[in-house]
Amino acid sequence: MAEFPTHPDAVTPDWLGHVLGRAVAGIEWKPIGTGQVGDSVRFTIAFKGQTETGTFAAKFPAADSTSRGTAAMFGLYRKEVEFYRQAAPHLQVRVPQVHFVDVSEDGADFLLLFEDLGPARQGDQIASCGLDDAKAAIRQAAAIHAPSWGRVELLEADWLQPPLGQAERIAQMYPQAQAIFRERYRDTLDPAMMTLCDELAAQSERYFTRHDPPQCLVHGDFRLDNMLFDVRGGQEPIAVLDWQTTAIGQGMTDVAYLLGCGLGEAMWRTHEDELLDLYLLEMAALGVELSRAQTRRDYRLGALHGVSTAVFSAAFVERTTRGDANFLSMARGACSLALEHDSIAALKGDN
Repeated sequence: MAEFPTHPDAVTPDWLGHVLGRAVAGIEWKPIGTGQVGDSVRFTIAFKGQTETGTFAAKFPAADSTSRGTAAMFGLYRKEVEFYRQAAPHLQVRVPQVHFVDVSEDGADFLLLFEDLGPARQGDQIASCGLDDAKAAIRQAAAIHAPSWGRVELLEADWLQPPLGQAERIAQMYPQAQAIFRERYRDTLDPAMMTLCDELAAQSERYFTRHDPPQCLVHGDFRLDNMLFDVRGGQEPIAVLDWQTTAIGQGMTDVAYLLGCGLGEAMWRTHEDELLDLYLLEMAALGVELSRAQTRRDYRLGALHGVSTAVFSAAFVERTTRGDANFLSMARGACSLALEHDSIAALKGDN
């Protein structure tokens, strides 16, 4: 049993008062966000002896058993906890200030209690965004990657190393995920895009077990649903949430993921060069000099991360109406980018 609340109803005034160091008189909560691997809420708190209330955000394990099981199997809750404990202080990315963070021994229960960044605009994966928001996201990508670039103490941290055999297990599971994905979206996804999805499934062992030397920390799910804009009523441009997919890898994985499945085809076709150049400028300003030529292969392969995430998530997390639309949106954007840059050929090493 976890020694902390694992559902909003289990958060008591005494427990919360102990964490915050203030006497709490009462608590109310309501759901926020659109996450499917964890459930987020906003607490409104009445403090003893005060007329003004306070608000805090919290993230709990998913109530849905399928999503919760997937998260536990891949250590997603533990990874998010360790990100806030061990990685966030070394990066320049804007993340919430955490008041309490813990995870159970088996990794199936966790709790994050952090500052309420509202009022803010929740990023909307399906609707995409404007160029200013896209640029703000790109700057945050550099704020993750540059400070961790080549830092051995981060890249070799035990909590970031994938369990032995995990890549091979995912490679074996992936064709099954693609079969589910194909059945669900065969009438709505463009045939050329579905063919690309099938090709990636056929290359799943090559894709998931390749060994590219890691460059930096990556978010792993760097898209609009995991971002807040106009934080605190416009006082700050952006904050980045949902760090359960933090990994070591190539910076361009996050960038291609954002442009493809994050922003969508209409945005990347118009602004791809501008956003890629901005990323390189931001990285250089933070001490990491890169060129488009140096990052070309990683960018092409990064587009496939959007494809694989859409396919795998559609198959192995809770199914909802918005989730179906979300994964379709992700697949369309990622596939369009991967087709444009012939990412399957890059994976095969053909060119």
